[in-house]
Amino acid sequence: MFSRLRADIRCILERDPAARSAWEVMTLYPGFHAVVLHRWAHACWTHGFKWGGRFISQFARWVTGIEIHPGATIGQGLFIDHGMGVVIGEMAEIHDNVTIYQGVTLGGTSLARGAKRHPTLGNGVIVGANASILGGFTVGAGARVGSGAVVTKPVPAGATAVGNPARVIEAAAAARREETASRMGFSAYGVTQNDDPLSQAMRGLIDNASGQEHQIALLWQAIEKLSAHPGTRDCVPGDAARDECFEADKLTQLIGK
Repeated sequence: MFSRLRADIRCILERDPAARSAWEVMTLYPGFHAVVLHRWAHACWTHGFKWGGRFISQFARWVTGIEIHPGATIGQGLFIDHGMGVVIGEMAEIHDNVTIYQGVTLGGTSLARGAKRHPTLGNGVIVGANASILGGFTVGAGARVGSGAVVTKPVPAGATAVGNPARVIEAAAAARREETASRMGFSAYGVTQNDDPLSQAMRGLIDNASGQEHQIALLWQAIEKLSAHPGTRDCVPGDAARDECFEADKLTQLIGK
C-alpha cells in the first residue's frame, strides 16, 4: 500500500514541474486524492460491497471534481493533472504511467450490460484536456490523444489522435515526413504542429516533393543503364538538371513569418 502511494507521489513530482514537494502533492493535488479514494472504492466493489464502493466514488467526486467508477481498473503511476470534470467509466482499464488532463471522458457508446463499454489505455498514454474516448477499444502504449479530440476507434501504439472525429497520425509516417523535411531544409512543424489547414497543405507539399525526388532518382538510374549499353544512342540530355533546388526560403515567405 505505502509503496504504491510513494509511486503515485513520485510520478506526479516527475511529470508536473509545478509540484515542489511530496507534502504538497499529498495535501493539495485532487488527482492524487481521487486515485487514492478510488483504490478504496475499487476494493469495496470487487469484494461485493457495491453500495459502499459507489458511496466512496461519489464522495471523491464531490471532493475532487473527478468521477471514477469503482469498477474501473487503474494501474500504477496514473497522474490526473488538475482533473476537474474527468469521468472514467465502469469498465475502463488504465495501465501504468498514464497521464490524463482536465475534462477527459473515458465513456461508452453501448447500453449492453456486461459488454466492454469503456476504453483501455495502454502504458504511457497521454490524454489531452477535454478529450473524449468513447467505446470498448484500446489506445495503444505510448499513444497520445490531442486536446478536444473525440476518439471512437482504436489508436495504435505510439500514434497520435487529433480532431473531431479523431484522425490517427502514425508515428512512423510522421517521423519519415520530418526526416524528409529536414533534408530539404524546410519543416512545416517549424511553423505549427497542430492540424490546421495550412499545416496540412505544407505536409502534403513535403510528401509530394519527396515522392517526386524518388521518381527522378529511378528515372536517372534507368537512363544510366540505357546509356551504358554498347550501340545504344546517347539518350542523356546535356542540359538535364542534376542538382536539387528546393527553395525553402521562398516557401517560408509565402506562408508568412
